[in-house]
Amino acid sequence: MYCFGLSKTFVELVLSRGLNGALNGNIGVMKSMMAEITDETNLALAYSYMPLAWSGGGAIGPMIGGLLSRPADRFPGLFGNVEFFKIYPYFLACAVPATFTAIAWLVTFLFLKEASNQSLLITHNRPLSQVSPQSHLSRPIDQVKVLQKELFEKHEIGENTPLPLRQLLIPRVLIAAGNYATISLVEIAFRAVQPVFYATPIELGGLGLDPPRIGNILAAYGVLNGFFQIFFFADLNDWFGLKAIYTTAVVSSVPLVLTFPLVNALARAYDVNWAVWTVVGTQIVGATLLNTGFACIFIYIAAASPNRGSLGATNGIAQMLVSIVRTIGPASATSMFSFSIETPSHAWFIYYYLLTLSFIGIGASLLLPRKLWKN
Repeated sequence: MYCFGLSKTFVELVLSRGLNGALNGNIGVMKSMMAEITDETNLALAYSYMPLAWSGGGAIGPMIGGLLSRPADRFPGLFGNVEFFKIYPYFLACAVPATFTAIAWLVTFLFLKEASNQSLLITHNRPLSQVSPQSHLSRPIDQVKVLQKELFEKHEIGENTPLPLRQLLIPRVLIAAGNYATISLVEIAFRAVQPVFYATPIELGGLGLDPPRIGNILAAYGVLNGFFQIFFFADLNDWFGLKAIYTTAVVSSVPLVLTFPLVNALARAYDVNWAVWTVVGTQIVGATLLNTGFACIFIYIAAASPNRGSLGATNGIAQMLVSIVRTIGPASATSMFSFSIETPSHAWFIYYYLLTLSFIGIGASLLLPRKLWKN
């Protein structure tokens, strides 16, 4: 991020952004640790908290970017005489989140403990007697002994032994990882087009908003998404099941894409009025619904792992596929958007492209089982 803010050419921007992606290997590790310290009684609840970090960043990040970009122009009394911010107008907007990341790394380095030890396993609202078929044992000490024996036996048969890559390339791992890739492609393509669409003039097919207003919209989405995942995902999982939630999330991307041309049509007819903001709000709600699919697929990936020792490698396979599609998604979507606005007769090409990605995701979701895989 520091390098990105100090970039003065397009090549420097690309290199710094590539470096940022190359060093972003913590996502797979985080999901593996989450699966290692939970079990089937609280996995859905635990994964519902994971989007909090992403949503928090999604809420605060756009506000930081919109507020602190070009500080010499926006706050002349404070930064107007600082030549550095005139040469590098986006450094401050990059330096604040970069410094936060550095502090997070320090906290993690000092305080995060290894999660692979079975003693860290956390259960939720489940009597100890239920973890073992030996439920007739009434004394707590007997229950503890049985549980320890079960864990020891699992360890002996290789429950915590990482498997080689060839043994991980099984259908259930590929199905879970493939669905993670497809929903990520849909989501990242939408998120790449969204701010560009908001900034594009109305006559060219966009909404013509300024950066601060765009930042506020993205921040509102981040807040709504975070609260929704925390307070509703676990209950929705109990009521409807993972497969139903995930399929609904992917299907919601179809009307989500169609809000783009609807917003532009309303803006052309009535300018940016209450009707436009109503559809924009609906779009934010739809994007929140789409994001519930990520918590679902994280659980599917954890269940797809052949054993607990292979959780990291399984998440690594999934994250590799996602990294590939997140390289292709933004570039292809924004290029298609540019192609669409250049020629009026091609105005709908970007929406056809996004809808195609949505239908691919819907097709992939049909491969997921209604019940999680069991080892």
